[in-house]
Amino acid sequence: MPSKTSSGGATQPFAGILADRYGARPVTLLGVVVYGLGLAFALTATSAWSVTLGMGLCVGLALSCTASNIAMSVTAKAVSPLKRSMAMGSVSALGSLGLTLASPMAQHLISTSGWQAALVGFLGLAAVMVPAAFMASRADQIEVPAPLGAAQTVGEAVREALGHRGYVVLAIAFFVCGLQLVFITTHLPTYLDICGIDPSVGSTALALVGLFNVMGSYLFGWLGGKYSKRLLLGGIYVLRSLIIAVYFVTPPTPTSTLVFAAAMGTLWLGVVPLVSGLVIHLFGLRYMATLSGVAFFSHQVGSFIGAWGGGVIYSRLGNYDLAWQGAVAIGLAAGLFQMTMNVQPSARIMAERPRPVMG
Repeated sequence: MPSKTSSGGATQPFAGILADRYGARPVTLLGVVVYGLGLAFALTATSAWSVTLGMGLCVGLALSCTASNIAMSVTAKAVSPLKRSMAMGSVSALGSLGLTLASPMAQHLISTSGWQAALVGFLGLAAVMVPAAFMASRADQIEVPAPLGAAQTVGEAVREALGHRGYVVLAIAFFVCGLQLVFITTHLPTYLDICGIDPSVGSTALALVGLFNVMGSYLFGWLGGKYSKRLLLGGIYVLRSLIIAVYFVTPPTPTSTLVFAAAMGTLWLGVVPLVSGLVIHLFGLRYMATLSGVAFFSHQVGSFIGAWGGGVIYSRLGNYDLAWQGAVAIGLAAGLFQMTMNVQPSARIMAERPRPVMG
């Protein structure tokens, strides 16, 4: 799944609210239409504001309507609890595979036919999304079991989540996740250029991230169905931080960069099925898209800080030393806190559906 624009991150909780209230089909169809409008604006742009309106606002809004919280909500409703984690990992992996295939397609079209042809190609991909959105309506017809569908407004659900210490830790750790990932994708090419490494290594590294992300998403979806999700999630944050530390403290080479990309790709979006699974565990299915969207907003704030903050540090100090040191330090802290998060379901869930606490 691609990184969202800032407008996509800000509107994702609201897209989740609409999906929980009206179903996934109207929300995803709205996303397809707005995405097409955004590409059309960009294709016919004659000024900076029209490009901003198309690619910034419209595409950002569209991405929030088709984001991971919507996809995970549909998947969670459509499969049994025993298969839920693996199914969510599989969907996350397919999203990563789409990114892996779409990026070289776009680059090929730009280099051979121009950027306009690439936008037309993505309009074609948007058309393919329409039948998929209609098929998602089958999940809308699946009723949430009565104990999980007890009368509760979306405002009450959000307040319940924000009052749960475990959810707050989950959201803060997700902030760190976004910071690390976008810092790498935004600033790795510049770092390699500073070190005198050919730019093609950077593009190959990002392609490897996407490829290994497919395997990692499926792997952690499978593991999440067998082992503690909070320990797996915290372990991902800790391992990422250690890998970043090892890479940045040694002189980079093309080989070490590609190994780094493969390792990071394996740990990239495996967090999605784990975070989604923990949200379901804590609060049930009823407002899953909303609460996952709120947590993902935290992720996107971290993404902004990772991209912007890394640039500020480099422009003022002339290197990335402080940036990667900070990314490692907060990543280790987030991982350790995540491993000890409170995984006891909310009082409402405990009263409605007593069961042993399993993280």
